[in-house]
Amino acid sequence: MNFFQAIVLGLVQALTEYLPVSSSAHIRIVGELMLHSDPGAAFTAIIQLGTELAVILYFRHDIVNILSHWFGCLFGHHGKGWKSRLGKGDRDATFGWYIIIGTMPILIAGILFQKTIETTLRNLWITVTVLLLFGILLWVVDAKFPERKTVKEMNWKDALLFGVGQMLALIPGVSRSGGTITFGRAMGYTREDAVRVSFIMAIPAVFGSGILEAVKAVGDYKSEPNFPGWGATLAAMVVSFIVGYFVIIAFLKFVSTFSYKAFAIYRIIIAVVVAILLIAGVLQASPAAAEAVSSVMAPIAAIV
Repeated sequence: MNFFQAIVLGLVQALTEYLPVSSSAHIRIVGELMLHSDPGAAFTAIIQLGTELAVILYFRHDIVNILSHWFGCLFGHHGKGWKSRLGKGDRDATFGWYIIIGTMPILIAGILFQKTIETTLRNLWITVTVLLLFGILLWVVDAKFPERKTVKEMNWKDALLFGVGQMLALIPGVSRSGGTITFGRAMGYTREDAVRVSFIMAIPAVFGSGILEAVKAVGDYKSEPNFPGWGATLAAMVVSFIVGYFVIIAFLKFVSTFSYKAFAIYRIIIAVVVAILLIAGVLQASPAAAEAVSSVMAPIAAIV
């Protein structure tokens, strides 16, 4: 991967991270078209730090409130007793606990299935499948369920379900925002509040993943054939940060007026296009699970 290709992937990351279309799927697909191979989980995780820095900048006031109230309650500054320490009567402190609860599923799954996530699940046939399925699911859920709940009405069960939606984003093609937004809409949350929860809840998981991958890359980045070097990788991260900030603004304005139907249709179209390119041999499914998954998908794709 050269400097220009790294910048292009940073731009792709910024344009797709917050939308329910799966940034990891787009990085995987565009990377395959440019490099004829996977850009790699390490490069992908590191450039995601840029888009998460944009989230922190945009939601900085919310984040400061959550952290100050959470620490204040935890250390007894806002009341006495264990219930007060756990945020009873303080919505910002309670939301801090909900973020922790929502982060647990992706943390546990990420540790238990790290090898599978970095290899088998990056197969493009799997990406095609989940792009299609979650596109349809997002379309149906957003159209069917009313907007009746806000963040103020969240409870620990809702936080856990949001977390399960985020956990599924470990599969390229699901989309972190797509998974959490779909689960949020299914629980009756408004489009704007589902997005807000999705963005803020992603911060610990994405930063944790990015930092771990960065540390690992310091030691073994030379073993990754497509790692472009730290200069290009950091430049791509900066691009994802700057462009990503403006994408957040545009996306929040969009969902305050329109549904997610356009994103669902886009996911379905991309899934069909990638399936055709895989069948034509323009894209290679790899890694190792390609043959097994292709044998299942090929008859379906042939009918389509």
